Amino acid sequence: MTKIETTLPTLLSDIEAFYKPKEWHFLSVNGIDLGEGKIELQWIFSKYGVKDEVVIYYALSDYEIPIPSLVALIPSSIMGEREIVDMFGLTVEGTQKGLYLDEDSLQHPLRGEA
Repeated sequence: MTKIETTLPTLLSDIEAFYKPKEWHFLSVNGIDLGEGKIELQWIFSKYGVKDEVVIYYALSDYEIPIPSLVALIPSSIMGEREIVDMFGLTVEGTQKGLYLDEDSLQHPLRGEA
């Protein structure tokens, strides 16, 4: 596994320079609550035809900072983006909430202070 630090302002250009759709499979975008209003976001890729070759781009952020969307580059990322919106209460550019949680559900249940 390779873990590569990025920043939200450079995320799109970093992923665009790396991502080759016939070589890499986008698995997921994930969040890890770090407490005190901080989160680690991870964009996870695996290489086609190679066992256990995984690349994780990660960025540290505050909950209030909008997250860029990868949908224009990787359309399937919409599902993971909508999940982190619901589960962590994040804002992802152009992404709606309400995919996983009903209005009467506990809101952003994976956020540390939930």
